[in-house]
Order: sequence, then structure tokens, then C-alpha cells
Amino acid sequence: MSSGGSFPLDIILFAMIAGFLVLRLRSILGRRTGFERPPEQPPAPPGAPAAPGRPAGPVVEGVAEPMAEASGQSLPDPASPAGQGLVRIGRVDTAFDPAHFLQGAEAAFRIIVTAFAASDRATLQALLSPHTFAAFDGAISAREAEGLTQHTDLKAIVSATIEAADVRGRIADITVRFVSDQVNRTVDSSGHITEGTDAVTEIHDVWTFERELGAADPTWRLVAARSA
Repeated sequence: MSSGGSFPLDIILFAMIAGFLVLRLRSILGRRTGFERPPEQPPAPPGAPAAPGRPAGPVVEGVAEPMAEASGQSLPDPASPAGQGLVRIGRVDTAFDPAHFLQGAEAAFRIIVTAFAASDRATLQALLSPHTFAAFDGAISAREAEGLTQHTDLKAIVSATIEAADVRGRIADITVRFVSDQVNRTVDSSGHITEGTDAVTEIHDVWTFERELGAADPTWRLVAARSA
């Protein structure tokens, strides 16, 4: 995802600040890989819901939604460092289910990407850590200051892979690599595209979620994000 913009400080600093914000946003939300597909038909209808009695995902209980298109989920080998990290998390929280977490992480990815494009700060604040929210909020404010609007169509999450996991005391963090197909474009107040394309582009993101195990709040919040 990408956007341009700057904070309205003064004419001299405008260009430097705009460049910084574009680079910062790309480092937060991911980048294009150079592999672009032509426009395609909308994704298939949402898949089946989670098993009865369980929420669609643990990230935001009661808010997480089913995926619009099934992805290639990948859990690490139990003997790998990431797999051993998941085992340690399970020892602290016996209700923890890696596959269930990954489903919820995908739902959160969809919600966050969509909320950022829509400048939905309330939704972002509920899903992001304070410092991550500050970065997203700054990018949204810069976009608004220039009269720009972000349009994002998340076509599909191609794959979601747990790459790392750890627990320190009762604080657990899990890093997931998302590969998604998106259409992103930024338009000005006249409707002209200032950045982006109508083509479907493959985006790579690596996001880290964190949660205090055993806490009443079931939310896994996004604490770090970078392009891959």
C-alpha cells in the first residue's frame, strides 16, 4: 500500500516531508514486488465460517470476519525455531491454537488494510499498538492534508506463513508473512490518480502481532510491520 503527502508545515520543507512519509508508509505497509497481473474478476464469496462455538479469529473477537478468499496457510515445522516458539506459547496458554491464530491474523490483515484506506482510525486504534497506530495515523493525516484519497481492493491473500514466534513471561509475539493480491491507487480531489495502478499487484508484508497471554482482552495487536 502507498500514499503521498506531507504535514502542512511550510513551503520549504514540503518536498522533504512528503518524500519521508511516502518511504515511511511503504516500509510500514509493504511494497510491490514487480509482479503485476491484469485486472481480474472479483474474488469468490466468503468461505465457510469457523467451527461452531469459536470466533472467526482471536485477533478481535466478535469483529474478525471470514476471509473473502481462502489462502495458503502455512504452519512451521514443530522442530523449527518458530515451531518451538509456538510450543512455548501453548505451554503458557493451553487454549492457544496456531491454526486458529493464523485464521484470525488473516482476518485482521484484511480489516487493517481496509481501515487504513478508509481512514478508519477507530478500527485501527483497536487493532494496533500505540506506536504503530501513531505511524498509520500520521500517514492518514498527511494524505488528508493534501486532499488525497486511498482506494484499496484486497483481492486475495495468496499465502500466510508464521515465520517466528516467542514468549517472554506472558507476552507472546508471532510474526506472519502475508502475500496478497491488491489493487491500490491514490486519487486527488479531482479524481485523478496520483499514484498506483488499476492492475492487480502482488504485495509482500511481514507483520508481528503481540498479546498478553491469559489476559481478558483476546486481541492480538499489530506491533510491527515491514515490507519483505
